[in-house]
Formats: sequence, C-alpha cells, structure tokens
Amino acid sequence: MKRVLLLVASILVSQVRAQVPAEYLDYSGRDDVLSGGTKMISVNTPKGTFHVWTKRVGNNPTVKVLLLHGGPGTTHEYLEAFDSYFPGAGIEYYYYDQLGSYYSDQPEEPELWDLPRFVEEVEQIRQALGLDQKNFYLFGHSWGGILALEYALKYQQYLKGLVISDMMSSIPAYNEYAQKVLMPAMDQEALAEIKHLEAAEDYQNPRYMELLIPHHYVHHLLRMPPEQWPDPVNRAFKHLNPAIYIPMQGPSELGASGKLANWDRVADLPKITVPTLTIGARYDTMDPAHMEMMAGKVQKGRYLFCPNGSHMALYDDQKVYFAGLIRFILDVDAGRL
Repeated sequence: MKRVLLLVASILVSQVRAQVPAEYLDYSGRDDVLSGGTKMISVNTPKGTFHVWTKRVGNNPTVKVLLLHGGPGTTHEYLEAFDSYFPGAGIEYYYYDQLGSYYSDQPEEPELWDLPRFVEEVEQIRQALGLDQKNFYLFGHSWGGILALEYALKYQQYLKGLVISDMMSSIPAYNEYAQKVLMPAMDQEALAEIKHLEAAEDYQNPRYMELLIPHHYVHHLLRMPPEQWPDPVNRAFKHLNPAIYIPMQGPSELGASGKLANWDRVADLPKITVPTLTIGARYDTMDPAHMEMMAGKVQKGRYLFCPNGSHMALYDDQKVYFAGLIRFILDVDAGRL
C-alpha cells in the first residue's frame, strides 16, 4: 500500500510540473526585485507600528499562497520544504514571519499576543501584498491553522481557497485527544516523570526535553531520529520566541493551557464557503478523524490523509502531503472544487 501511495503521489507531482507558466520566473515590474522577493511590511497595532518579514517566490497571477507558520512564535523556516514542490507546480507563494517571530520585529508588548490582533495583522499583510479573491490562498499549519480559520471566518470574501494543516478546530477536543489517546500510548514511567516536572513547573530542566523527544516528539511531532531532523526544522525551533508561545499555547508540550485553551470553532465550520482543504496524519498530535470531520462540515471541503505522517507530515510523509496539497490548489484554480 505504501508503494502504491508513493507512486500515485509521484505521478501527481510530475503531472503538475508540466503546467508551470512561462512567466513564473519573470519578476519584472515587481517592487521586490531588488531584494529577491523579500519585503518588510508595516503593521499597525494598538501599541504602534512595527515591521514584519515576507518573501515572495514565483509569479502566478491566479495562484498566490500565503503561508502561516505554527507556534505561535516559531518562524517560516520549517516551511522551506515548500521550495522543493511549489515552484515545480507554478505556484506563487509567500513566506511570512508573524510579528514577534525571529525575522520580524519583536516588541515586548504582551497585549499584542492575542488571536484577534493576529487576524488583523494577516489582513494588513494581504492588503500590502495585493492578494484578493481572484488569487489568494491562505495556508495555515498548526497554530497557523487556527489563525487561518479565524481569518476565514471574518474575511473569507478575500479568499480563493483555504488550507488548514495539522490543526483541529477545537483546543478542548485536542486536549481530550491528548489525554485519552496520546498519553495512554506513551511509556507510562516517562509520562509520570514528565507530569511530575510539569506539576513543579520545572520546564527548563534539561530532563524535560530528554523525556519528550524520545517518548513524544519522534512519535507524533516528526517521525525521524532527532539527529536526522532537517535543518529548517532545527532553525525554527532554535528561533522560537517563548514570550509568545507560552502565554498563548502554555508551557506544556502535551496539551494547551494558555490563552487558546478554550478556543473552539466547530460550530462555525459551516460558515466557511470557500474551497477548503484539511490535512490530517495518522500519527499527528491532532486527531485525524477530527480533521476529516472539519472537511465535511465546511461547505466545499476536501480531506487529505497522510498515512505515514505526524504533526510535521510535510516532512515525514512529504510526497503524499505535497501531491495532495498541490492538487487541491490547482483544482480550485481550474474551477473543479
């Protein structure tokens, strides 16, 4: 079965490569030519004006994808695997470090780390990049999926397509999945020690990560030996901003307890009218059945399942992941969804 899936994925990827527009690498007339596609964008906030980092790759007037990274507080870096697939499909796409992330301004303003403000930031980015309903696809991974869903519920009139990758539409449901499915499957002695450290709020103890990596991360975050983790992933972890991550997600890696702890949008999924792809993976920290449910509740949904993937299915089930993602984008562009 695995060989069949990889063969199908390879065929799909090879098919889309033939559709690259001739002008894909023609950047003439673009205002970011001098900087190789990089642009710092001003963002207005209740605490003043700051600057965020973006980088464009490619040129396609009908297909432009804005990538929302996870965290919150990580960087665009772990999404660099897109470079191996999107150009071959002729997809224009934008990396973007959200405010507070490594390549953008990092103001010490705790009031800014709030979901509604991040939504307004994305809208300002959209306007600055000139994206609209004729070309604008919004992709969100993990925390970026929360942000993408919230953006769509407020501003979907500007969207052509929506992708929510490896993120459930309910944090309480995610916490329940972690408690009832993920934790019972762990080594129970290791879990007890992890919980002991968390109860003592001893998160900086080196032992905490010593336990999490072999007993949780390599099973559900990225199913590769840690010494083989790709450089973009390692850089993103290195550049994580805890001043954002902890207040919003919480300090525990086995569930969420911060500002997002009660976030739940399941009841609002039918309000999403734009074509939507949800991506789930068998070994993900997020319940793949919930991801499939989401695709069924939005009005024009499609579900992509990665049978060998985890939370980072874009790495550990890469061919299936990108073949399905690219097919969705091109199907929407062609009016097939």
